[in-house]
Amino acid sequence: MSKILLVEDNELNRDMLSRRLLKHGFEIATAVNGEESVHLAKSLLPDLILMDMSLPVMDGWQASALIKADPVTQNIPVIALTAHAMGEDRQKALNAGCDEYDTKPIDLARLLAKIRLFVT
Repeated sequence: MSKILLVEDNELNRDMLSRRLLKHGFEIATAVNGEESVHLAKSLLPDLILMDMSLPVMDGWQASALIKADPVTQNIPVIALTAHAMGEDRQKALNAGCDEYDTKPIDLARLLAKIRLFVT
């Protein structure tokens, strides 16, 4: 079973997406801010991280960059999740080290296809 770290500060979004991913056979851990995500990435070593980019304490851009800069966590795939759907936002996420990008509201079929590019 693949473990996903879901980083989302909105409780409703976090709960809904967690439940939907659990139904698809993933193990889910959650973080509510970027700082927490960096610590959990290192301690849990998930198979994939779904990173909201607009987070309190430390935003997803900075958290992703720190995760990718750490030799312990640098190979964990990170998919950026954001309501910002402009082309430059996708490039900004990739520049921060994210491996893929998806927009909110979440289209579950599309997100699952992207998750499956990295984990089975």
